[in-house]
Amino acid sequence: MRAGSIAALAPVIAISCVLALPQAALGADYLRGSQIEQPIEPPPTFGGGRFDWSGFYLGGGAGVSETKFKPGEGLRTIANYAFRNTDLAAERDMGTYISNLPDKRDSGSQFFGIVGYNYLFDDVTLGIEADYTRSGHEYSVSDFIARRSALSNGNVYDWSMATNQAAKLDDYATLRLRMGWAYGRIMPFGTIGAALGRFNTNSTINANLLIVNNAGAFNETRNQAVGYPLQVGAVRKNTYAFGLAAGAGVDWALTDNLFLRAEYQIVRFAEIEGTTTTVNTGRVAAALKF
Repeated sequence: MRAGSIAALAPVIAISCVLALPQAALGADYLRGSQIEQPIEPPPTFGGGRFDWSGFYLGGGAGVSETKFKPGEGLRTIANYAFRNTDLAAERDMGTYISNLPDKRDSGSQFFGIVGYNYLFDDVTLGIEADYTRSGHEYSVSDFIARRSALSNGNVYDWSMATNQAAKLDDYATLRLRMGWAYGRIMPFGTIGAALGRFNTNSTINANLLIVNNAGAFNETRNQAVGYPLQVGAVRKNTYAFGLAAGAGVDWALTDNLFLRAEYQIVRFAEIEGTTTTVNTGRVAAALKF
């Protein structure tokens, strides 16, 4: 090739080299992965990452409860009181004629509301919570006994007792301390505290006493004793009993302001008008966190 031809092609060769340099650099970058490969995000943890459980919350839910009513020995005391002014009670323990009443159970759905506040200390959550539950569980037991009793002084009596023992748990509230372990958006917890229940109760005996004259003879007669028949005991509405409450469960934060809950709770009330009440509940709830 002649020198003149080479000189004419020199500008074309220079422009081609300039255009090829960026493509060569891009190819090198491709081999290193700096342009095509993007950084890989680490997978989320099981708990969904750290979550702030502290603050005020408000919510409600529903559950299924079994309520056990245990009648005590209050009717035995009432039985002796019913015949306190007679010589029959002087020789007979009238309470021993009252049979031991069996435990009774009632179950069904309940609805409740919750309000509380959490304090977060690293992964430990401490808080206080109050709830209110509508119940309506109840029981009722009735019995009747009649006897003839001959006393050492020669007096003979025909007597009877109709017993009634009942209670209805209208509603109750608890105030509990909470302690949980925050594992991201999952927080298992336990609770313990006090409870207050509102009851309607019936613990009464309808007693009757007849004086028997010439007992067993053809001319036997019976006279109504003065003051009988009578009712002793009490029918009460809106009476209150204190108790203890405990439970365990788990909260799951769906968003920064909404969490779900599954919980088991047991509440035991002190004896009221002869009845001790225990409530076992499995329940679920949703709450807003502020």
